[in-house]
Amino acid sequence: MDITILGIESSCDDTSAAIIKNGVLLSNVIASQEVHVKYGGVVPELASRAHQQNIIPVVDAALKDAELTIDNVDAIAFTRGPGLLGSLLVGVSFTKGLSIAKNIPMVEVNHLQGHILSHFIDLPDKEVEHPAFPFLCLLVSGGHTQIVLVKDYLDMEIIGSTIDDAAGEAFDKCAKVMGLPYPGGPVIDKLAREGDAKRFKFAKPSVDNFNYSFSGLKTSFLYFLRDNMANDDQFIEKNKADLCASLQQTIIDILLKKLIKATKEYKIDNIAIAGGVSANSGLRGAITSEGLKRGWKTFIPEFKFTTDNAAMIAITGYRKYLNNDFSSLDVTPIAKMGL
Repeated sequence: MDITILGIESSCDDTSAAIIKNGVLLSNVIASQEVHVKYGGVVPELASRAHQQNIIPVVDAALKDAELTIDNVDAIAFTRGPGLLGSLLVGVSFTKGLSIAKNIPMVEVNHLQGHILSHFIDLPDKEVEHPAFPFLCLLVSGGHTQIVLVKDYLDMEIIGSTIDDAAGEAFDKCAKVMGLPYPGGPVIDKLAREGDAKRFKFAKPSVDNFNYSFSGLKTSFLYFLRDNMANDDQFIEKNKADLCASLQQTIIDILLKKLIKATKEYKIDNIAIAGGVSANSGLRGAITSEGLKRGWKTFIPEFKFTTDNAAMIAITGYRKYLNNDFSSLDVTPIAKMGL
């Protein structure tokens, strides 16, 4: 029996809808919100208003791209959390209305699980290799940095997490100090390709077990710039590429140190990365290189599945559908939630 899932993602500032049929992606439409760029970060109220404007045309476009109608959909998968409450509310409310109007069951999805299960999206035009269970996933995004032990599609355990800033926040905050535009991560990544990663040294905070900390790095970077700007007010402009390269390499080193430790303790060599920061070319290259050196089988998502997208929500909804795991109409969005 064919199973067709409509996925809806509205956790932050991207409105997205996707169609997956029997695990194969038929469409994935994303409407980004440029309004936040001039504010240097996502403004929650503006984000939720933009979602209200975008969600109907985005869902309509996803159905048309898949050459289907809403009557072909077996379930609607939606992001319940974590994310911005107002943004989540738009997606949840729209899903409820569509579910009632068309008598289609709903499936709630954890946004973080979605990022991890993006590795299981099949494509109609090429064969995709999926990680074997169990595997370790380094989940890195603007708001989360975690090492997750993935035992099965819906059986996951966080074994390490940041105790303060996430890796994506470290990129964005340091970029802002340098006067770089938002979002800072992609800009730093681009400039880093032209710089010397060994030129400057920054703090690498050490915390227990498999946990992370990026607050100390951010602070040391700020003080380093302040001290050098005191002697040369053009220091950042003159050394921008080297600063970005050294900062990026420091963050990558911090991420990999704990990941390597986890692979040794759990004796797992299937390694995946996911989340927005997994689009970073330096991190992708480092994971690949480390994998070759250590005998890992590494899984790196396509760029289009790294940022927030409904394809990852739809594939998670597909797996939950197979488990008969449906949501009730009294479901509410949750801004903060674990796996």
